[in-house]
Amino acid sequence: MNNSILDTEYIILENIYASQRRNPPLKQRDLAKIARTSLGMTNSILKRLAQKGWITIKKLNSRNIQYAVTLEGINEIIHRSYRYFKRTIKNVVYWKDILEDVIAKAARRNMSTVILSGASDLDFIVEHACDSQGLKFVKVSESAGTGDYPGAFIIYAESISAECNSPCQSPDEIAARQNTFFLSNLIIKQAVAAPGA
Repeated sequence: MNNSILDTEYIILENIYASQRRNPPLKQRDLAKIARTSLGMTNSILKRLAQKGWITIKKLNSRNIQYAVTLEGINEIIHRSYRYFKRTIKNVVYWKDILEDVIAKAARRNMSTVILSGASDLDFIVEHACDSQGLKFVKVSESAGTGDYPGAFIIYAESISAECNSPCQSPDEIAARQNTFFLSNLIIKQAVAAPGA
């Protein structure tokens, strides 16, 4: 089973546990929205969690079902929390090492500013690496463009691929520049290097 499904199971299990005293109880549709998955996938996951003995399912009336996490389910939440945390820390260390190297190379090329274009979950790592190299760190929205910072090193957020069109430049112009780095490539490279890790 891949990490995506395991993470979705964990999210659903954890939210059932967190909402056990909620009135009205969480519905499948609520859990699907929280886990960002389809209603059908949520239904399958709930059945699987019940088969494993991690939740109980009780029909309250013709329209409402109550989910409750069992003691075995609580133990699973604890185990998965630890594994999820460990995997997250491993990823952060991996991304930190690469981004520190990328930004150090920019500093050696006499860059004075690093621009992060777009919203990124890795912005704190980029900012820290800039601070340690004595570089100015600037965040701009994806739509703002980077034309106000000539000669800056530009890091594009995870949501921006090297193939996508930038508002200011064509994909060929972006790829031709040495002073750019795409976080999307970093995420893809790590996923390919460690499938199912």
